[in-house]
Amino acid sequence: MQGLTMASLKKNPALIPLYVCIAMGSAGAVFYTLRLALRSPEVTWSRKNNPEPWEEYRNKQHKFYSPVRDYSNISSPAPKYTD
Repeated sequence: MQGLTMASLKKNPALIPLYVCIAMGSAGAVFYTLRLALRSPEVTWSRKNNPEPWEEYRNKQHKFYSPVRDYSNISSPAPKYTD
């Protein structure tokens, strides 16, 4: 296929920035999706080991950046469900 081999890229070097931008965008999308799947408190992968994962984030900072509030001192208004 023309434009996808190293020989054709040497003939047309203007395609190299296009391939670099597409590769960086794809890598960013994959990284963000993996980050959401692995680090988000709304997602649980093992319900037997941790049936209520959102309880870990009750007094932790969940937002990316908050210059005004310190979430370690604020109690959550969510109800506590105990067995």
